[in-house]
Amino acid sequence: MTTQQPETPRAVIVVSSHVARGSVGNRAAVFALETLGFPVWAVPTVILPWHPGHGRATRIVPEPQSFAALMKDLEASPWLGEVAGVLSGYLGDVVQAEAVASLVTAVRAKNPRALYVCDPVMGDMGGLYVPKPLAEAQRDLLVPMADIATPNRYELEWMAGGAKLDDLRSVMVAAMDAGPPTMLVTSAPGLMAGGIGNLMLTPSEALLAEHRAIEKPPNGLGDLMAAVLMARLLDGQPAGKALQSATASVFEILARTTKRGADELQIETDAQSLSHPMAMVQLRHLTHPGRDRRA
Repeated sequence: MTTQQPETPRAVIVVSSHVARGSVGNRAAVFALETLGFPVWAVPTVILPWHPGHGRATRIVPEPQSFAALMKDLEASPWLGEVAGVLSGYLGDVVQAEAVASLVTAVRAKNPRALYVCDPVMGDMGGLYVPKPLAEAQRDLLVPMADIATPNRYELEWMAGGAKLDDLRSVMVAAMDAGPPTMLVTSAPGLMAGGIGNLMLTPSEALLAEHRAIEKPPNGLGDLMAAVLMARLLDGQPAGKALQSATASVFEILARTTKRGADELQIETDAQSLSHPMAMVQLRHLTHPGRDRRA
């Protein structure tokens, strides 16, 4: 069988949860990436009627051997050359982490420039909401092999041993020790009163995109942020511009959703915010913690 490959790979493989109702997991990431011009291969790791935060939800997890076989099919696909990157999010089983790692290796063998973004969805301020072995697989297997990892601050706290990360300095040090070349930490402390930020630490830059905090936000912000940031970077934007623009998109959608009183992010209503955000987001250049270690 012969297939015609695109001149420049654009497809993204997204491996995450699927809900019938709502805008979390694959529902958020796939819509955002496709709206921004990226074909998506979507792999569900768990199927739910809605986010469990809304109440009891039937949980369907693919049988491990079947999931691994499906991922092997993708690895052997004649269209693998189309793939520019892999985004992994919520996983339903430890075996899925091993399958993701194998897929990323295969994609990189076909396209050495492919980008792997790992969103280690495992917990929030209330602690882990996945089994500890699954959280350990994310931390020990997937995060170290990622080009970019996008934990929230509470997930980073767990990965760093449980110490509270209450200030930007401690967040940056923990992020630098986590493994990947670039870390994006969501829910980072802000510098302005009532602010919250997305902190990006690259080998040479420490950047904070900050905006006002909104109480009781709907779920899916991390999924959306990881996808939009990935799209910006795949489009060739430098780290600072990609971070500021992606944060503006997510904040704008969040603010508009909250104003309407909706219980789910209304990404489809505010799709224009993905490509042309108008929200003002402050981008700050911080002192990189690595400078102190090199001194």
